[in-house]
Amino acid sequence: MALERINEREVRLSPIITDEEVRQLRIGDHVLVSGAIYTARDAAHKRMCDTIEAGGELPIDVRGQLIYYVGPTPARPGRVSGAVGPTTSMRMDPFTPRMLAAGMKVCMGKGNRGPEVRQALEKYTGVYLIAVGGAAAMLSQFVKSIEVVAYADLGTESIKRMVVADFPAIVMDDCYGGDLLTEGRRQYRDQSTLGSYVPSERVVIAAG
Repeated sequence: MALERINEREVRLSPIITDEEVRQLRIGDHVLVSGAIYTARDAAHKRMCDTIEAGGELPIDVRGQLIYYVGPTPARPGRVSGAVGPTTSMRMDPFTPRMLAAGMKVCMGKGNRGPEVRQALEKYTGVYLIAVGGAAAMLSQFVKSIEVVAYADLGTESIKRMVVADFPAIVMDDCYGGDLLTEGRRQYRDQSTLGSYVPSERVVIAAG
């Protein structure tokens, strides 16, 4: 099984991921990702979507997979990977619905997503995770191996197969239309209106 619930708020997740497992994830869940995932940024996404539009075959099988929006920097001598901090996810918004339709189940980056992506997550049973921003060097400790698998000419933006162990993330948008940022704003408004704050059962807003 690709999903293991550690406790009420924390899960371990590893590809290949099914619709049933995506449905178990809710906004605010803490996720530890392990196994082989793929990295891709703007240029790689555009090329993949152009390939899909032309009826071609993608260089990787995205079905049930997690794509991380990152362009890893070159590793220093003796290191497995350089910095692996997430890039701004909204830059992938024009391509994400198409990738979800092709079978991708999970995407991971930083920041919020537009309404088209959130609707596509519901339609195709997908989930969006946020990784820790501003901690690119720290995140590299969770990377066990990394190799270029497609679009080598794109350099740091090439598609890479990255094996990770307990890579930390949080569910930002689930397949039920839930959005962590929207929920956080609602809770803040309730606090301002009611004069007290009672967090919902499943949502905790991390500081920073």
